[in-house]
Amino acid sequence: MRKYIAALLILLVSLSLQAQYKDFDSLIVAYNSKQGFNGVALLAVNGKVVKSKAIGMADISNRKPIQMESKFRIASMTKVFTAIMVMKLVEDHKLDLNKTIGAYFPAYTGEGRDKVTSHHLLTYSSGIENKTESLSMKPYQKKITLDKFIMEYCSGRLIEVPGAKSSYSNTEFIILHKIIELVSGKSYSELLNELIIKPLKLKSTGVINSNKEPKGLVQAYTYSDSLKILTPDEPYCGEMYFGSGNMYATCNDLLVFDQAIFSNKLLSKQSTQKLLEIHDDLGYTAYGFWGSTGWGSFSEKFYYRTGGVLGSTSNWIHTMGSNKTIIVLSNTDATNLYELSEKMYLLQ
Repeated sequence: MRKYIAALLILLVSLSLQAQYKDFDSLIVAYNSKQGFNGVALLAVNGKVVKSKAIGMADISNRKPIQMESKFRIASMTKVFTAIMVMKLVEDHKLDLNKTIGAYFPAYTGEGRDKVTSHHLLTYSSGIENKTESLSMKPYQKKITLDKFIMEYCSGRLIEVPGAKSSYSNTEFIILHKIIELVSGKSYSELLNELIIKPLKLKSTGVINSNKEPKGLVQAYTYSDSLKILTPDEPYCGEMYFGSGNMYATCNDLLVFDQAIFSNKLLSKQSTQKLLEIHDDLGYTAYGFWGSTGWGSFSEKFYYRTGGVLGSTSNWIHTMGSNKTIIVLSNTDATNLYELSEKMYLLQ
């Protein structure tokens, strides 16, 4: 009976949405006019773009419009790229997910050195104190080395037993950034290019450099609920997010990346299965993603990845039954992108 009621509710919501929004374009326009959506939205089925639309301004002061080719800071979507690189090193027998931080990063001084494994890092279950949480943007507003950043912000005490609980933070993936470099003998950017960007021919994806931002990177804006206005983000160095949020990309490049992951083009089928294994005892984490067997408007298994630093916000969903890919990138924090993604899913 409960399953019948749930299915009926989903159908009613779907019919309501179809009545409210005649098509994909009207949905995006409505979200732009009523909820301040500023960005790009893409819906693909079996890797083929069904609908896409760019709307709003890339640079408000200069009235420069957003285009589908516009580059966005993708924030924590970076974590999927990092997870792929980790799994590639595992495939090449250079890294063992069950070995501790100290096995690869002997200079690490945190309490978790000989207790926290790469698996714990990938599932946010390290138990390492999240020192940056209470500091807002301060850790990211001054350029320092990766080693110094880890020493200051990612080497705290253990506040949970490793593996006992998933608690989301950037800490784990910043440590993984260091492990990747030590294990491969290459910089994060070099390995990213070698393993992902060049094989997939991603021409508009890379690591942020605040001294030389890529051409076409949109300006990001923070929305004030009280004043009802957008103001340019406060300055920060995107590269200081390291392997947890230091990248930019376009919507189309992310679709190519999505398809490569879910068709085993970047990793073997076995490694991809390991990457996508859902750990329901650890907050339904996969490696880089979260997973669900069905929730809300989604009546099928799907994976999702959000991202957000000030006004740079993003949402990415891949469904396993209908093989839909939904990617939404915005240069403001004014809109609930997950809600928009759900409505995109129901329209098609």
